[in-house]
Amino acid sequence: MFNPAPGQFKFLKAFLFALALLPAARLLLFGFTDRLGANPIEFITRSSGDWTLYFICITLAVTPLRRFTSWNWLVKLRRMLGLFAFFYACLHFTTFLWFDHFFDVGEMLKDVVKRPFITVGFIAFVLLIPLALTSTNGMIRRLGGKRWQWLHRSLYGVSMLGILHFWWMRAGKHNFEKPIVFGTIVAALLLVRVYFALRNRSSQRAALQKRQVTPTPS
Repeated sequence: MFNPAPGQFKFLKAFLFALALLPAARLLLFGFTDRLGANPIEFITRSSGDWTLYFICITLAVTPLRRFTSWNWLVKLRRMLGLFAFFYACLHFTTFLWFDHFFDVGEMLKDVVKRPFITVGFIAFVLLIPLALTSTNGMIRRLGGKRWQWLHRSLYGVSMLGILHFWWMRAGKHNFEKPIVFGTIVAALLLVRVYFALRNRSSQRAALQKRQVTPTPS
């Protein structure tokens, strides 16, 4: 079983942190070197949206991967990965608010109401905010472990809204390849989660029945 020492884990976490910043660094580099293409706003919007979904999928994959491999240390990376999903969602939303509406919140909200695919994306972004705000040890203690877990399981719902937003955005060009890939990944991760939940429930039921059947010593 691979179990990194504290020093190895710190190096691994720092390495993953640097890797997670590369898409943002690439956008900055392309912006300064005039390589964002004919439509820079569309390039930034699509790139930041894609990476939001990538990091949501990676974050959701942590628990199934931990259960398959027994690498419990993976849980210590989940918060960082989830916050990077929020970081790229903020970049995606800021691009929409800044370049499409020049920080005119009223016009932005009109656009949110008028265009369903933006409505769904906006709802997904808003739902990510409490997840990001409660990603601290202090908030886990305040909410309690079970309530915190239930809250953060809503990331599955957020991912589905994000994929629907992506699907509707691609509907005009009839290009559904990426939304289908994202949807398949999230569905598979959800099925794995359901499988482990049912298996744990079955094990607990079997253990309870065993205790009830086992005679107590006189």
